[in-house]
Amino acid sequence: MTKSTTDDYRRLDVRALHGAEMLAAGNAAMWSWSSRGVLRASVHVRAEAGRLILNYSATSNGERKDYRYPVGLSWTPCRFGGERPWFLCPSCQRRVAILFGGAVFACRHCYRLAYESQRERDYDRLAGRADKIRRRLGWPVGILNATPRTKPRGMHWRTFWRLTAEHDALVDASLAGMAEHLGIMARGLDSVRRALDRHAEM
Repeated sequence: MTKSTTDDYRRLDVRALHGAEMLAAGNAAMWSWSSRGVLRASVHVRAEAGRLILNYSATSNGERKDYRYPVGLSWTPCRFGGERPWFLCPSCQRRVAILFGGAVFACRHCYRLAYESQRERDYDRLAGRADKIRRRLGWPVGILNATPRTKPRGMHWRTFWRLTAEHDALVDASLAGMAEHLGIMARGLDSVRRALDRHAEM
């Protein structure tokens, strides 16, 4: 079963609420989520001393229900003055910046959510890091593309060779990960590339 990610849930960000001046006691307003100009969901937020009161309706197990409960607030000093707000998760009381809305709002730990980037396979992340180097060097993006080995004008040779060595190590590790994932028993970089090309044509 694929683990849900933070992108699968609506976010209630305490920093956004703070920016909208919704955390001061006595303030109340609707907080809404829209997609392509269509209202998808909303929650009424009322601020009290040290907490927010959330009030909304949501469907749970096919049944529409009304929800109303408090969410604690915590403040920590910022390095250069002022204070930063945090939610206290209604479920575990962990201090977090974002709550995720299922039937109730809770932190990603309570919902056991992964970040979207964690869904990527290791070899995808390695290829992405190699592509960043290719962009910096002005090479075509894509680790299976030709590698011109040209040095950008103005770049020191020492920097160029360091980036080239880092790029090659990332490519080797990424291709090895792809080969393992696809069940390819390959010998050498060229064999991996040929095997991956054949697999893509299937």
